[in-house]
Amino acid sequence: MNDAALARQLAQDAGRLLLALRDGDGGDARALGDAGDAQANRLIVDALRRYRPDDAILSEEEAADAARLGARRVWVVDPLDGTREYGERRDDWAVHVALSIDGRPVEGAVALPALGRCICTEFPPALVAEAAPLRLLVSRTRPSPLAQGVAEALGAVTVPMGSAGAKAMAVLRGEADVYLHSGGMYEWDNCAPAAVAMAAGLHASRLDGGALVYNQPDPLSPQVLICHKSRAAQIIALVGRLSNP
Repeated sequence: MNDAALARQLAQDAGRLLLALRDGDGGDARALGDAGDAQANRLIVDALRRYRPDDAILSEEEAADAARLGARRVWVVDPLDGTREYGERRDDWAVHVALSIDGRPVEGAVALPALGRCICTEFPPALVAEAAPLRLLVSRTRPSPLAQGVAEALGAVTVPMGSAGAKAMAVLRGEADVYLHSGGMYEWDNCAPAAVAMAAGLHASRLDGGALVYNQPDPLSPQVLICHKSRAAQIIALVGRLSNP
């Protein structure tokens, strides 16, 4: 199995586990989310150690191993992106499995189990044209003032949504046009979404246009912009102007 196929298989397997757990659980949202995080993480990490024993792993649910910093190949995993949404039995949560090589997001898959979808680098979808007005994704619980400002400058409508993976894949699926995030995010939140977005032909970068780099000593990765390539320069310029008035 090649790396892309492995990422897809593990994301789908974890998604099925999470759906079964959710459907059979009558407990509270917090306990369900905690159980989902732990069980999906164990499934993915155990499989990676079996199928790719020489690769390093960076997972939200695992203690970071400093030895990964010397590795060229690092799997970056979020076994349940959108724990709150999952616990609330919403649809906007995801499973992220990505492979970073020399810091670049090379392969990956983002499963949207509640929607019956898994979008991956091996079989990226055809892009959908931008809508008019543009639709800019924001956090459903804590939309950032910067995202709101960019939306106003673009004349865009804002679309609240849950997990980072669900938002990024909404652009690929034609449900939105721009995903801009400016804080509170880590490598496991955006590595798989960035890999899949770029494989499909979208732009994915930091908000200043710089490359997204993975397997860093500090896994904080608070900025991401995913949009059509033709729109990227305009948004990056707007972010610069709004950030430094």
